[in-house]
Amino acid sequence: MIRPSIRPLKKRAAILLSISVATVASALASPVTAAPASALGPAPASAPGPASAAAPPAPKAAALRWSGCATPRYPTLQCASLKVPLDHDRPAGRQITLALTRVPHTAATSQGPLLVNPGGPGGSGRGLAGFVASALPKEVAAQYDVIGFDPRGVGKSEPALDCGAAHFTPVRPDSVPRDAQTEQANLDRVRSFAESCQSRHADVLPHIGTVSAARDLEVLRTALGAERISYFGYSYGTYLGAVYAKLHPTRVHRLVLDSVVDPSGVWYEDNLAQDQAFDARHKSFLAWVAQYDETYRLGSDPAEVEDSWYAMREALRGTPAGGKVGPAELEDTYMPGGYYNGYWPNLAQAFSKFVVDRDPKPLVAAYERFGAVEPSAGNSYSVYTAVQCRDSAWPKDWNQWRADMWRTHAKAPFMTWNNAWYNAPCAFWPTEPLAAPDVTNTGLPPALLLQATEDAATPFEGALSMREKLAGSALVVEQGGGNHGISLAGNKCLDEKVAAYLKTGKASNATCAAQPAPKPAALTRSVPPSAGGAALHGLLGFRG
Repeated sequence: MIRPSIRPLKKRAAILLSISVATVASALASPVTAAPASALGPAPASAPGPASAAAPPAPKAAALRWSGCATPRYPTLQCASLKVPLDHDRPAGRQITLALTRVPHTAATSQGPLLVNPGGPGGSGRGLAGFVASALPKEVAAQYDVIGFDPRGVGKSEPALDCGAAHFTPVRPDSVPRDAQTEQANLDRVRSFAESCQSRHADVLPHIGTVSAARDLEVLRTALGAERISYFGYSYGTYLGAVYAKLHPTRVHRLVLDSVVDPSGVWYEDNLAQDQAFDARHKSFLAWVAQYDETYRLGSDPAEVEDSWYAMREALRGTPAGGKVGPAELEDTYMPGGYYNGYWPNLAQAFSKFVVDRDPKPLVAAYERFGAVEPSAGNSYSVYTAVQCRDSAWPKDWNQWRADMWRTHAKAPFMTWNNAWYNAPCAFWPTEPLAAPDVTNTGLPPALLLQATEDAATPFEGALSMREKLAGSALVVEQGGGNHGISLAGNKCLDEKVAAYLKTGKASNATCAAQPAPKPAALTRSVPPSAGGAALHGLLGFRG
């Protein structure tokens, strides 16, 4: 679970940058000539990493036909589509389509394309181009064609996977299987989802994975006419970028990886590490609630507040709030607080109203905002599952899952079992798993990594692992920070490091202080202004 995205199936808070279906469709009508990205000059002469020799050249792609798809916020936004092989080993075979967006460079000299990805897997990246181009300093953004894309299977790319949004219809069985009946009900759910994916997308599933998506980026590079590309990825997007860099190290100009996946744990071990990190982050939230006892009236002792949260969970087992929020939905609702502390005031208020005032309505409202599925859930979660299950091996013996989850749950009860069921279709997945590539790379220019020390979705150790694997890379640490996705989110120190790197290519290790924790806010306020980063975290979503 990276979800990260950021959880891709959830309603996204404060999405400021969406592009309507009609806008994208109409945008493909009249072509706009793309400025060449060849101003970078020849690719660097450094020796390629060991995997690059195994990566065949991408098929020659037709030049992209960009057309205007401006929004009020992004008046220069353009859209295009790109054909790529479904199976890169059969480049002349069936073609699929990727949906793209672009904010063109405006400077006299361009540094070429900057591809941006919000994570997931399963996250749509079309809305990220406008955000990144507007969030970077103008003199830096002006040097790049900032390009967003929906990876294969995602969003407006075709075909788009959808194995069924009803998988998350409330009220689900309790995520913690206290008896055989509850465990079997959850097993039936996840097995049915895997079978539905096979029934609907048997021809596509073998080709939905990180390596295939990375090879798409090389086709995109050729279509852009660029000698090299730059890449800026959040969350799962850091792994996608590292895999592309492994396949094509001499084609990388700049590489920014924010909230970094541990490449040595893809994906089963990474999820077990997440379980413990999210439990710690949830405890931080509960301690924050205790700090403001005058507001939330739940006690000033974090242990007392924690007891109240689990008592709330137990109460919902018997009587789901509003007929919608049982224990599993409660976990879904509070998990986004592990990604972004700007949500803490609303989550705390809903908690307080339920426990102290016996009023379930704010909790139901919080679920509908943070936990309930949105119409695109079928697509984003389908791609998430298809990628994770295909990328690497998962245990096929449910006894191993059960033993690992109970052992982890004993230390980290907040979301271990919720996360297990989120990923459990992989125990029954119809396609054979691949071997995750070793992303160790000695052929890259310096890469810039950014990581908060208390990040739950991608624990800090993963950034250390990636830095060790990418020779010459630098790590900028947000000391004490716990949010997931930290650059271009209001931390001036971090944002200056990113801007300087994109401008010059020079990267060095550094430490930045975390932004202050939020203050309590009225329930009607969307996000307290002290938290920062609402626009970014709306785009990244939850669990992705």
